[in-house]
Amino acid sequence: QLQLVESGGGLVQPGGSLRLSCAVSGITPDYYIIGWFRQAPGKEREGVSYISSSDVSINYADSVKGRFTISRDNAKNIVYLQMNSLKPEDTGVYYCAADLSGIATITSPPGLYDYWGQGTQVTVSS
Repeated sequence: QLQLVESGGGLVQPGGSLRLSCAVSGITPDYYIIGWFRQAPGKEREGVSYISSSDVSINYADSVKGRFTISRDNAKNIVYLQMNSLKPEDTGVYYCAADLSGIATITSPPGLYDYWGQGTQVTVSS
């Protein structure tokens, strides 16, 4: 059983930055993946980025490459999503999720993931 808790969302102007955190607690397998997803009003949930527990696998959606950076602090069991050069289209609820099978890719559907956080709102607006 895992618990994931996101934090760090808020209101930011276009071009600004935010850092989201995903605190992971509970028993994890040796290898697993943490993914970040977002969901805008009226749209499907989409994968933004993911990172493996070993830091070997990292990937980003094309829409955020070069602007977002995913990282993790294994000592604290926290996964971060640094978001720079934010655009209005980045607005949405951001979720982190855990894939205990370790097979997720950037295009994997949300249904592949086993555990989810409650989400944190990110609003990019002037």
